[in-house]
Amino acid sequence: MLAFADPDLDNGPRTDRSATVRMCAVTRQVRPIDELIRFVVSPSGEVIPDLKRKLPGRGLWVSASRQAVAEAARRNQFGKGFKRDVRATPALAADTEALLVRSVIDALAMAAKAGQVISGFGKVEDALAQRQAGRHQGRVQALIHASDGAADGIRKLDAFARQNTGNGDDSSEFPVVTALTSEQLDLALGRSNVIHAALLAGPASKTFLSRSQFLVRYRMADDDKTAGHATQNSPIQTVRTRTT
Repeated sequence: MLAFADPDLDNGPRTDRSATVRMCAVTRQVRPIDELIRFVVSPSGEVIPDLKRKLPGRGLWVSASRQAVAEAARRNQFGKGFKRDVRATPALAADTEALLVRSVIDALAMAAKAGQVISGFGKVEDALAQRQAGRHQGRVQALIHASDGAADGIRKLDAFARQNTGNGDDSSEFPVVTALTSEQLDLALGRSNVIHAALLAGPASKTFLSRSQFLVRYRMADDDKTAGHATQNSPIQTVRTRTT
């Protein structure tokens, strides 16, 4: 049984770590909060996503799925859950995705400022070679490709990364993120024509990977149940998704 009186609404933004699950307003399933998105009502009566779970007011939770958010808006689940007249536009699912993309771009920009991003095919290839040589300082933790990049270059770096993960590394997964377009990578890294990048170890990199996984889940939870998971026995965890 849930530890809150109203299964639809919380009592406000989280102030501790006790609330680890919530009920999705659409599916009525109890899920970990990391698989849900919190929504609140603005002073003007508009339903808005609270990605950081910090906005004031009571919140309603929906599965982190574009289809679930669209369904909630279509079926007036927000009005029913908040028990008042609210505005949830048909564009809410797309607007939520845009905010998730923005959060991924911001996280990549922070990683770059922290010196945890290398861009350019040649530099990425060199960094992968250093990873194979066992040079732990500045070690590559993930690959990033523009979703609209040429397939040949992506395939070459993926193959090179695959060759360089069987070296006794204590990590069984090697993320390959293709959630952003070249234009979005340019925006994050402050340069032009970015197609390939490598993510180095560090706290900012972990934030980027976490937000990327959440974006992938939101986009593909309904039409690809395997999205974001490694192929069995493969050292590369390929995170690929469509863009809008």
